Amino acid sequence: MANIRYGGMDTFKLVAAFLVITIHLGPLLSVDPYADFVLTGIIARLAVPFFFIASGFFLFGKRSGDRKRELASMRRFTLRIGLLYGVGIIAYLPLNVYDGYFKQPIHVWGMLQDIVFNGTFYHLWYLPALMTGAWIVYGLRVFLSLKAVLAVSAVLYVLALLGDSYYGLTAGSPVLTALYDGMFTIFDYTRNGIGFAPLYMALGAWAALRPLPSRSRLRYSAAFIVSIAVLLGEGIVLHAEGWPRHDSMYLALVPAVYSLFRLLQSAEGREHPYIRALSTWIYMIHPWTIVLVRGGAKATGSFALIVENKPVFYITVAFVSVVLSAVLIWLLQLIKGKGRGGGPQKGKRHSRHRAWAEIDLDHLAHNLKQLQNVIPQSTAIMAIVKADAYGHGSVEVARRLYKEGVRSFAVADVEEAIVLRRSGIGGEIVVLGYTADHRLGDIMRYRLTQTVVSAEDAERLQAFGRPMMVHVKIDTGMRRLGESFEHTERILSMYRQKLLRVTGTFSHLAAADRQDAAGIALTLKQFEIFGSVIAQIKEVGIDPGRIHLQSSYGMLNYEGVGMNLARPGIALYGTLGSEKDTVRADVDLRPVLSLKAAVSLVKSVQAGESIGYGGDYFTPRNCRIATLSIGYADGIAREYAERGGYVLINGQQARIVGKICMDQLMVDVTDIEGVEQGDIVTLIGRDGDGVITAAQIADRLGTLTNEVLVSLGSRVERVYVSR
Repeated sequence: MANIRYGGMDTFKLVAAFLVITIHLGPLLSVDPYADFVLTGIIARLAVPFFFIASGFFLFGKRSGDRKRELASMRRFTLRIGLLYGVGIIAYLPLNVYDGYFKQPIHVWGMLQDIVFNGTFYHLWYLPALMTGAWIVYGLRVFLSLKAVLAVSAVLYVLALLGDSYYGLTAGSPVLTALYDGMFTIFDYTRNGIGFAPLYMALGAWAALRPLPSRSRLRYSAAFIVSIAVLLGEGIVLHAEGWPRHDSMYLALVPAVYSLFRLLQSAEGREHPYIRALSTWIYMIHPWTIVLVRGGAKATGSFALIVENKPVFYITVAFVSVVLSAVLIWLLQLIKGKGRGGGPQKGKRHSRHRAWAEIDLDHLAHNLKQLQNVIPQSTAIMAIVKADAYGHGSVEVARRLYKEGVRSFAVADVEEAIVLRRSGIGGEIVVLGYTADHRLGDIMRYRLTQTVVSAEDAERLQAFGRPMMVHVKIDTGMRRLGESFEHTERILSMYRQKLLRVTGTFSHLAAADRQDAAGIALTLKQFEIFGSVIAQIKEVGIDPGRIHLQSSYGMLNYEGVGMNLARPGIALYGTLGSEKDTVRADVDLRPVLSLKAAVSLVKSVQAGESIGYGGDYFTPRNCRIATLSIGYADGIAREYAERGGYVLINGQQARIVGKICMDQLMVDVTDIEGVEQGDIVTLIGRDGDGVITAAQIADRLGTLTNEVLVSLGSRVERVYVSR
């Protein structure tokens, strides 16, 4: 399954890989040396910063708010890049030997310089720079806002510029000359993980956390064209003045790369994992390809035809690099398959995770459109994304909904709202619950909208002394939050607080899910009361802002009601509160979340043996028992086993046996053939012809679907998919 958001980035990664080859070969040298400088010394310099900004986008763009998880992500990133770097060091040892790298006296400090900063071969510097830059940005983000991280990174970049393209400026200053001479005893170039990488990686995080504005393609296309023109002028002037010590870094390169990246981010197109892998391996192996092509040309007597003709040399190296990279990818996939014991059985899927929730963002978009069809066109959606979007992941859900045109979101508390804002979610974010006095500053800081729950609450917010956007809550029969509808003067007083800017008024339906006479009567009464209150507010010349009353069941059972906003929650995620519930609207809701886990172990157990804690479950026959890597700490209620709970393996039901543990549970797979370690198990979702819905689990447990979904633990990884 491919995410539609990043196809443009993947495609340009391949272009960037070819630009790196361009830098190292100078394809126009035999045609026009000055044109070659413009190509390799200026234009092709877009490549490496693009790689940095893309890495920052994916590494830092998903802030979970959980410091341990973020640190674990950094460690995985470092391990992955470090392993690739280690492979590169080993792969290029023969060329280093051939080039005489080890003929000179070996110093520990010199080796460390090369490993940490310079790279042990001329193109490998990028990998330690990537790791160093990532840790600098991560460390800064622990203590600083992203804007401050960008500021610090910009200072580092400017310092590095003076050791690169603007090195001529240091020549007239003894202090700067001494400073940079000292730097160059530590590293050979300032285009490294300290000066070069952090700014672009921080810009990648900034791009991930800032929604694309309207008409973004036109805006960023214009910005890119202007930046490229300025970059060309900057590079040509610096070259003419003879300032560059190296020509990797320019001032105009920053807006050029950022606008290009944002332009590619806005481009519709499917992800291309193969192209992404291909670009990586082209980058890694092209120096070896250069050597092989040169050697082949000498051996065949075609050196003048292939190597000395620079355009032909470039085309040949690029082509051979693509072929060798494709072969290498194929071999690695083959080895990976053999490493699993000759490959998985036909039709088998094996898990890469312990326990995870698969979130289908296309189903989310589909449900949004279904719900929009049951409300008037003049009514907008306010998406309820509280409780981490009902366990689906509030940031990714809000991002997709924002892309689909949703501009209003609602959460339970200020902390949930801050997570969205820090992740770049725009539009209105309404805090539905109470916010304590000491957190009211955050309402201002993050441009949030606070709910006013009573006349006294309005006075409290007014006393804070700063202008604040609010929605007024009216109690029309729920008897939970809100000023009671009977208290007209108290309600009006909430709108008359000078520092409160009322942008909305709402209430909540208590029984919209019920279709019996009493439930319908109560709901219609609430509609009537709310309409009457709104009329009274308007009669005295007060604007109530946007009005909203319907949540999921209010939309599905009372469609066509004309208000400014509707607030879908559980229906947006493709389910209802109970398997027994029916609604009047004809909608096709598709579950967004599937819950999966892996088989940890399969063992044979003799008849009459006990299983699990307490020893109170005994096998009725000789059984095969599979242990699954998920438990009650992940949100699987212990009562589920006692009430006949089951899972799906290979499309068949497997009953849970024994007590559910904190991290694991056991199922009987005696009648299911071929179950083995690593197999994928479905706890919620579809597997073949079998289906388990969250609503079915809720009914079995005697609770609501909402509770089942929001109970999923934070260590259940959310995996987002889109076709």
